[in-house]
Amino acid sequence: MKIKRIFGIVVLGLTVILSCNNASSKNSDSLLWSISGNGLEKPSYLFGTHHLIPISFLDNIEGLESAFESTEQTVGEIDLNEMNHLQLKLMSEALMPEDITYDSLLNAEDIALLDSALHEWVGLGLDHLGQMKPAMLSNLISVTLYKKYYPHLSGEKSMDEYFQEEASKRFRPVKGLETVDEQIEILFNSQSLNRQAELLMCIVKHPNLLKEQIDKLQAAYYAYDLESIRKLYEEDDPNDPCPATAEEKDMLNKYRNQQWLEKLPALMQEKSSFIAVGCAHLVGEDGLIEGLRKLGYKVEPVK
Repeated sequence: MKIKRIFGIVVLGLTVILSCNNASSKNSDSLLWSISGNGLEKPSYLFGTHHLIPISFLDNIEGLESAFESTEQTVGEIDLNEMNHLQLKLMSEALMPEDITYDSLLNAEDIALLDSALHEWVGLGLDHLGQMKPAMLSNLISVTLYKKYYPHLSGEKSMDEYFQEEASKRFRPVKGLETVDEQIEILFNSQSLNRQAELLMCIVKHPNLLKEQIDKLQAAYYAYDLESIRKLYEEDDPNDPCPATAEEKDMLNKYRNQQWLEKLPALMQEKSSFIAVGCAHLVGEDGLIEGLRKLGYKVEPVK
């Protein structure tokens, strides 16, 4: 496997890492929400996506087709037409500084364990991949294990891709709430290299943890249970060997939601919008549902 192919695989998996990855408890049994009031002439809609669920699941969502067809533009986390730029940006930002090596981040035992895991799961070791930041290797391992655990889903088009492609077929605008550069910053520059290395080794030492987390999330998503999704990402599990800090959780969800809430009013005022983002962004006091309500919108589940 060549290095450029490695970057391609991770590009395809980035939406997995950043999606339904972090609502109040009331009215939480819906993935589709209408947004009205506060001067909007036409309602917009908010839908929580899950990148590891087949798009055939969308046939089960009551009111989804009519909601999508009634809107004039589609809004996602990023405009997926920028994927080529994302890959190019990855190839520069995912590399470690020239003066940093894994010898300065890990002890000899962990280096040997990491090298063995990379050979087993990816097919290349640190002699080929050692110039990559630990966060890049974490993402690469996560995507590789996902394909191993869920081979029937590998290669499936994600919901986010589906909605943006359908919008393009109807000659509707597609808008992104953040740029490729902003997503890359979150992935590879928001944590120190030492913290990235710590989390990387936690994945290596607990490879089944990813599957356990995905299985719990899938069960909650299939049940339209936003409250369970909120608990998965907001409440600490005492048995989790790789707990995220409060700041890391905020970086993935809270701060991004705040930035999106600054952009959404103008987008919805300009055109009625179908807003499709990872389901974790809907939930909690800092989620988009409560955030839009605080801005004066009426946000209701579509049943």
